Parts: sequence; C-alpha cells; structure tokens
Amino acid sequence: MPRSHKIIYAIYIVVWIIMAIDPKYPADWLLENILVFLFFPFIVIMDIRHRYSATAIFLLLIFASLHSLGSHYTYAEMEHFDVISKFFGFERNHFDRVVHFLFGLLVFRILFEMITYGISSLKTALFFTLTTVISISTIYEMLEWIAAVTFHPELGMAFLGTQGDIWDAHKDTLAAMVGALINFFFYTHYSKLFKMRNTQRQAGEA
Repeated sequence: MPRSHKIIYAIYIVVWIIMAIDPKYPADWLLENILVFLFFPFIVIMDIRHRYSATAIFLLLIFASLHSLGSHYTYAEMEHFDVISKFFGFERNHFDRVVHFLFGLLVFRILFEMITYGISSLKTALFFTLTTVISISTIYEMLEWIAAVTFHPELGMAFLGTQGDIWDAHKDTLAAMVGALINFFFYTHYSKLFKMRNTQRQAGEA
C-alpha cells in the first residue's frame, strides 16, 4: 500500500477517535458507526488488492470525517452548522442534507474505480456508478429506519434526523444523486481514469 494511503487512513482513524469521545447520544453514535466498523476494513483490504488512487481515498476521507462529525453530535443537532442555518434563514439544520450531497459527490470516485474492473465501457461504468450511489443512499435510508425502530425507538428522531420533514429520506436520496451527477461534468477526467485503470488491470492479468 502506498505511503500516502497509509497517511490518509491514519488521519481518519485520529478523526474517528476524537469524534468517538463523549458523543452527544452514545447509543445513536453506536448505530451510526456500525457501517464504519464493517466498511473501513473492507475498503482497506480492497485498496491493498486493487490499489485505488490517492484522490479517491482522500475524497472518501473527507466524507467519512463528516460522517464522524455527524455521528458525534447527531445530524439533526450538529451545532456548528447552526451559524449557516441562521445566516440563510433555514428552518431546519441542513447538515444531514449536505453530507448526503457530499456522499454522492465524493464517494462517486472510489465507486467508479471499483466498478471499472468489471466493465469495458466508460458510459456503462459511469451509469452503474450513478445507480450504485442512488442504491446505497436508498438502502441506507431503509437501514436507518429499521435500526431505529428495532434497537432504539426512543432515538428515532435523533438518529433519523427528519426534523419534522416527512420527505426527509426522499430529499436525502435526491441530494446524493445530484452530488453524483456533478461528477459527469468531469467526463474527460473519468475517461482518462477509465483507460488508466483498465491498463493497470490488463497488466495485472498478464
């Protein structure tokens, strides 16, 4: 594994540890981090095996760090976002919506690099990456609901972060989709990346 990747992972671990100290709602923090416990080792193992770009890992670090921040305060009560909410006159704390948007925007890159290994067409790879983002976002919303109802019903609103919006899950998924679609403006960049990843794969198979 490249040294740059080790540094990025180390930074994330430090951020995660800091955000794990005295969270606002410990039970909510644990629920929010179940997927982290599962996917962090998975990403590291896949990175060792397939060598993702430092850019993809760094973008993932940004998103994961924001998720850690949200799990520390809860997305609905992320107090440091209140300044922005008041400035724009928002009636709710939109930190959760911003993170969902950034999920689509930032995680798109590493998902694209994962998908290129099994696809021979750039357009198909981009399409499947987009649908993967939407699928993950939708499945996460359902898992969120199931986890809240099953394990801690009393944490429902804090964990789900709906803040009284009955369409919260739909808007979160839309935000992730919009974030993912922005990546399509960098079509030329992804074209070069696609060719490079395919060349690496073919060299590995030779």
